[in-house]
Order: sequence, then C-alpha cells, then structure tokens
Amino acid sequence: MFVGPYLPFLVVFGVLPMIYAVGLAFTDDAGGWAGFRNFTRTIGDYRFLPAFGHILLYTSVWLGSLVVLVVGLTLLLHGRANRVSSTFRFLFYIPGALAGASSVLVWLFMLDPAVSPGSFLLHDVFGAQLFVESIAPGKLPFIFAMIAFWTGAGGWIVIMYGALNTIPQDLEDAARIDGAGPVTIALRIKLPLIRKWIAYMAILSFATGTQLFVEPQLVNQASLGQVPDTWSANQLAFQLAFRYADFNAAAAVSVDLLAIGLIAAALIVTRTGLFRTDD
Repeated sequence: MFVGPYLPFLVVFGVLPMIYAVGLAFTDDAGGWAGFRNFTRTIGDYRFLPAFGHILLYTSVWLGSLVVLVVGLTLLLHGRANRVSSTFRFLFYIPGALAGASSVLVWLFMLDPAVSPGSFLLHDVFGAQLFVESIAPGKLPFIFAMIAFWTGAGGWIVIMYGALNTIPQDLEDAARIDGAGPVTIALRIKLPLIRKWIAYMAILSFATGTQLFVEPQLVNQASLGQVPDTWSANQLAFQLAFRYADFNAAAAVSVDLLAIGLIAAALIVTRTGLFRTDD
C-alpha cells in the first residue's frame, strides 16, 4: 500500500533511465556493440581521475562528519530529552528546508570576505583575503562537505532520534540499576541498536555524494571559471554529453558512478547486516 504509488516513478525515472544508460555505455554512436571501449576511453581522459578523486575526498569528509557528529549530537540530545532538545532538533532541521542551490548561494555569501559576517574567520583562520582564495580548488572538497553537512545533518538527526526512541526504556533502566552511566549507556546500548540506521544513512549519503553537481557548477559560475566545469564526475558526464555530444562516454561515466554506489552499498549491507532480521 505504501510502496505502490512510488513504484511507477521508480520505474520511469530510475530503472528505465539506468537501463538506457547501460545500453549507451556499451554501444557506439551508430548503435553498434562497443564493449568496454567507452569505459577505457573515459578512464584515459585527463579529467577522469581528478574528478573521481575530488568525489572520493568529498564523500570521505562528508560521511566521516555525518557518522561522528550526527550520531554524537543525536545521542547527546536523546540523553537530555526535554523541551530544550526538541528546540535544538528543530533548529538543526531548518537548514535542510533549503534546496541545494539555495544553500550554495548562502555559502557563497558567507565565503566572500568582503561581505561575510564571519570575515574575521576567513581572514585570520583561513588566510583568505579574496573570494577566489576562499574557494581555492584545494579547499573545495571541504567546503562542499561543510555545505552538505549544514543542509543534511538536521534531517538525519531527526531520523536517528526517532530510531533511538524505539529502544525499550526497560533496557536503559536495567543498565542504570547495574551502575551504567550516560556514556556507557550511549556507547554500549544505544549505539549498537541503531547501527542499521547508521548504515542506512551511510548508503544514502554516499549515493548522494557521488552525484555532486549543483554545488561545483554554481561555484564555477560564481568564480567566473576559476573552478573547472569538470570538477566532479557528474559534471564531467554533463560536459561530455552536452558540450561534446559524446553521449556514450557520458553514459560510461554514469555507469561507473552506479557501479561504485552499488559496490559501496553491498559492502555496507553485508558488514552491518542491514537486512538481517533478529531471531
């Protein structure tokens, strides 16, 4: 009943485009079988490895901050469950109401030393005197991870908090009777019981992170080309398709991203037992 209305959209906008992309990736522009030539051709492109390297660094920083900070903040709020924690959950969630493009525009303003309210931090901590210094290519993976965390962490905190509320209160009461403190309860009881939710967050966040496109595209335009328009793998696929009309190569890059996401999801699922039911 709940999944039924979603399935047609999944098929039309998910499954069918994926099949079409796989077909393009293994054929040439005339429709003939190309084997792995499109993949070897894109891997040999001088922009391929830097683009995927940027995505790897960005997703590593972002996932690390999500797992550590989101889970830590959620455990802290749940340990002090009251009206104050409800207010904090609401405040954490507010940035998530902004669309990705809007978030980038907000952060472009925040990263400009000339107009940012935190210009003293940009000057004294990051040593940036100009906007182009704030968005230097070496800083971009960390900037994009910060933007993604700012917009997405609040929603995951709400989800994790709901997961913690499913833990029977009897377990916590029994642990307190045995002398366990708040830290022990959080690490030994709560954390193991929400590991599947953490794995779920990691899978979806990794898949979203590898599809990074809007943020570097807007920064490229705001910096007047200081940031390459092939900074991310998705940007590279976009340029191959719509600048060079090489749709087969673009599809090959897309299939690479799909394979990376599926492999990462499979590893997380098998390591955490995401779909294993308890006896």
